[in-house]
Order: sequence, then C-alpha cells, then structure tokens
Amino acid sequence: MKVVFSANQLDHDPKSFLSSGTQAPNPELPARADRLLQAALASGLEQVAPDDYGDDVIAAVHTPTYLTFLENIYTRWSRVDGASAEILPNVHPISRADGYPKSAVGQVGYHVYDGSCPIVADTWRSARWSAMTAAHAARQVLGGDAACYALSRPPGHHASQDLAGGFCYLNNSAIAAQQLLTKFQRVAIVDVDVHHGNGTQRIFYERDDVLTVSMHADPIRFYPFFWGYENETGKGRGEGFNINRPLPRGTGDAEYLAVLDDALNAVSDFAPEAVVVALGLDAHASDPFRGMTITTGGFAAIGELLSSINLPTVIVQEGGYLSAELGDNLVSFLRGFRGT
Repeated sequence: MKVVFSANQLDHDPKSFLSSGTQAPNPELPARADRLLQAALASGLEQVAPDDYGDDVIAAVHTPTYLTFLENIYTRWSRVDGASAEILPNVHPISRADGYPKSAVGQVGYHVYDGSCPIVADTWRSARWSAMTAAHAARQVLGGDAACYALSRPPGHHASQDLAGGFCYLNNSAIAAQQLLTKFQRVAIVDVDVHHGNGTQRIFYERDDVLTVSMHADPIRFYPFFWGYENETGKGRGEGFNINRPLPRGTGDAEYLAVLDDALNAVSDFAPEAVVVALGLDAHASDPFRGMTITTGGFAAIGELLSSINLPTVIVQEGGYLSAELGDNLVSFLRGFRGT
C-alpha cells in the first residue's frame, strides 16, 4: 500500500483556536502529519507525492464562490485596519439565504461557521495540497491499487460545499469519493472519526450515489452539536443514504465494534463498488478531545472490520491529535486493515 503526502501540507500552522469561548493552543499541528507519516512508513507503506490535478477536482465538491474566498481571503483580511493575525469570524448570517456581503469580515462569517478554523497565510496552499493528496490516492485506486492511504492534513470532513469549520477547509473524503465516481457507480464513505462528519453529510445529503455512514460521539453534548443525529437520513433522492450512529461519550472497543459491524450491514446492502474510509484516530482514550476510549488494539479490530468490505478503498486521514499513542494507533489500524 502507498501513503500519499506532500510537504506543502505542513505550511498551514495556526497557533490558536476558540474552545468554549477561550483562545487555546491549536491542536491541529503540522507535527500530527510528521508523526503519522513516520508511522505509515514504519508500517511498510511506500511514500509517494501527489500530482497537481488542478482546481477542477476541488470544484467538483465545493462552490466557485467558496474557492475564490479561500484563495484570496488572507490577502484581503490583511488590508483591514486592526485585523487579527489569524482569521476567525465575529459575525454570522442567520440563514444561508441571507445576503452575501462584499466585506472580507462579512464573508469570513458567511464561510467559516465556528472558531476552530483559523485561516493563516498558507492555509489555502496546504488545504489545496491536502485535497490533491486525497485525489491522488483515489487515482491510485482507480488505477488498480486495492487500497491507498491519503495522509491529508489539514483534515476535511467538517467542511461542506461552501463552509469551513472544525479545522477543515476542503472536504478531502468527499473529493476522493467524487474521483472514484468517475469509474464506479456507487461509493460508500465510512467515517470513524470521533466527531460527526457533518460536512460530508451535507455534501451528499440529497444524493443516492454515495452512502455516508458516520460513527461518532453523540453530538448532544459534543462537537459538532447540531448534526449527527440518527434521524438525519437524507433528503429527496438521498433519503435513506445517510446513516448516523452516535455513541455515548466514553464508548470503548467492544460496544464500538459491535455498532460498526452492524453499520457495515447497511454498506453491504448498498452494494458499493468502492469505499472511502474517513479515518479519525481521535476516538483513542488518550486523544486530547476525550470523546471515546478506543484502545490501540481496538484500531486494529476497526481496520480488520473495514477491510472485510473487500472493495477498492481510499483511506483518508481525518482527526487524531498529538498523544504518545498517535503513531501506534495508525500502525495498529493499518496492520488490522492489511491483515499483517
């Protein structure tokens, strides 16, 4: 198996984010990618650099207005008198149908829905190469690889067509799925991050060619709070093609694996031709977000279950933050997935 990664993804390096109303050190650090890359290589994966496929692969998922915003907002923001060094919103529209302002400050509020997605000088460049990493992994699978690991950083599953949030700017898992659809008629996305993949859900909510399945801590008291409930099942043509499995805070290996095994029955019923695994390692007991208590060994069992789908698979890195076990968790997952 190959690991796709570009060093350009390390340039995005915001120093803070808003957590419960307080400025706190940003946990989505470049060191995450360094740690995960070393783990992937230690697992025997072959490193390859992504090609630049152009903005069309991103535009297949995100709106032109949003991409123009991301590419230019840092330059525009720096012209605002008294503006902060890192871009965060201070105003939001009540409805997405409200007016679209010309002001840089107003557009930040329109496109960035929370305080955990700061934009700095190199955010666009890093996010774009993170997306190319996911696209390249999908191209590897389209070219015949059984599976490929996209070490995408910054992550993506909280980003939707025209919204950034939760450390996510471009939805890498959705971009990979859209690439797979150039060959396969049906694709399933299985999200095992501790947080609900609300951006991925929104992108595919009215579509029946992509099944979205998300395993996550119950949002009733956990980010992203407003999305990820069981009654969110899709809309229109997409009705029945979105599955959420919220789990209690502190869920451990046995309960998690039982629910995942059951959720994979829905994947089997959908009969996809390819799969995207949105891999979050932040369900581990020592992850800073403390949402679940999955063990390092538990990730091997998760990988084994996901490999049992036995279809061409793109593994896209989502969450998983710095802890002593972060690299070991990836090694464990890959060993389980590869059966080694």
